[in-house]
Parts: sequence; structure tokens; C-alpha cells
Amino acid sequence: MKVFYSDTHDLNLPDGHRFPGRKYVMLRKLLIEERIIPENWLTSSPILSVDEILIAHDADYVEAMESGTIDPSAMRRIGLPWSPTIPVRARATAGGALAAAREALGEGISGQLAGGTHHAHAGFGAGYCVYNDFAIAALMLLKEKTVSRIAIIDLDVHQGDGNAAILGSRSDVFILSVQGAKNFPFRKVAATLDVDLPDNIGDEEYLAALEPALEQVWRFEPDLILYQAGVDPLEVDRLGRMALSYEGLKARDESVLRGAKDRNIAVSMAIGGGYADPIEQTVRAYANTWCVAREVHGW
Repeated sequence: MKVFYSDTHDLNLPDGHRFPGRKYVMLRKLLIEERIIPENWLTSSPILSVDEILIAHDADYVEAMESGTIDPSAMRRIGLPWSPTIPVRARATAGGALAAAREALGEGISGQLAGGTHHAHAGFGAGYCVYNDFAIAALMLLKEKTVSRIAIIDLDVHQGDGNAAILGSRSDVFILSVQGAKNFPFRKVAATLDVDLPDNIGDEEYLAALEPALEQVWRFEPDLILYQAGVDPLEVDRLGRMALSYEGLKARDESVLRGAKDRNIAVSMAIGGGYADPIEQTVRAYANTWCVAREVHGW
């Protein structure tokens, strides 16, 4: 099996920036050190071409992002300073999502150590998201008829408004978003199924809300699940406003991954959001998701 990473493309963030960009390298190192993923499975993400990005994004936005002529206010909405590396990293993240999805269809499970850029809309980015990796991967696989139905299970604490805006009108895509009702984005875009949860929700209540939502995904009978496994519901997360424990997050992942495997549905994962301070707590939670994947799939 291959698992993809794109952390070799430095985000070039200034000292003190709010986005914890170093978490990606930290996660890769931890997975190797603890032998959660064999090092020889880890593969650098392919970089999609600009033309491939256009399957989900408006040409004017992509041209401005790639050339560096994008308005500073648009970059402020994304929350990252523009540099030549930013669009390259975003195309690598999209490439990782597509490559991992193809790998999952052959192996049953795969993913990338990045991604889940679910706030990127067709014509703009937001919330640290430049290009929408799941939308690009889904549209490419559906266009080439590799699959006939795709489900996105988005368990990041923040609603995947970009996923819903780009893919929500399609009958061959089911989008489940389980999110903080009062959290970002404050203008949400209706997914196929939105599950709004209150602040400070704990493990038991969260898992009770998740199970019936997953039943609707299983009834859709997708060929592939794109799993946005954000760990920002963790109690110590700075931006999550939920109260899940490490064990609660692992039980969440078990519900998704075991449920899919029992139904012979391939799963491709993205790590999604995570903003604990210290960031090591987030990295631990990301690694735990991969531990659950290892337990479910038995490598």
C-alpha cells in the first residue's frame, strides 16, 4: 500500500503564524518512529497540473493563485501569505488525494498525511484551504467512470462548505458533515446530510449522533469513501469547541473504517484540521487514526 505526503513543499509561514504548518512533518516522523506505517509505504504526492485543478475551480481564481496576482484580501480569507510554494503545495495536496483514492480502490484503504481542504470553493479559498482536494479527486474519478458513487464523510469540527458548494448538487455524491453548529464557517452550505452539534459535546453524545448518520451513508452504497478525519473535535483543540477524548476520536474512526470494511467500501483518508497547543497533541490524534486503520485492515 502507498500513503502520500506533501510536506516537502514548505508553506513558508512567518514566525508566530496561527497555522501549525510543522504538524505534517511531525506526523510523518511519528508514524515512522512508532512503526504505525512502514516507511517504504510513504510516497511523495504527485503534483497535479493547473489544467487538472480546473475540473473543480474557476479559471480566473486558479490563474491568479498560480501567478501570484491574487488580491491580498483573497489571501487573507484563506489565512496564508502567498508565496510561489503555496499553489504548488495545494496542487500536491490535490494530487495526493487523487493518488490515495486510486490506491484505496485497489487496496481497500489509503490516504495522505495532509488534505481535507474542504473550505475551498470553486472561485475562492478560505480557512487555510486553497484548492479543494476531495472535490478534485471526486470529479476526476466520476468523470473517468472509475467509480459511479462517492461519499464524503467529513468529521472535521468545521463544516465542509466548499465540498457542499462544489459537489452538493450531484446525485452521485453523498456528503455527510458532522460539525459544530456555532463554529466556522458561519455561512454554511447545505450538504446532503448536516449533523449540527453543540459546543462542549463529549464522546458518548457525539458517537450517538454519528451512528445514524453513518447508516445513511451505508444505504447510499458508495464505491469509495473520502474520509475527512479532522481531529479538531479533541477537547484540547484551540478552535474545535468540542470535548472528545483521544479514545472518543478512535471510536469515531473505528465506526467509519470498520463500517466501510465490513461493507467492502474503499476508504481514502485526509487528516483535516487540528490546532492543539502544544501541537504534539494534535499529531498524536492524527497518528491514532492511522493506528485504527492498521487495526481494522490488519497490516
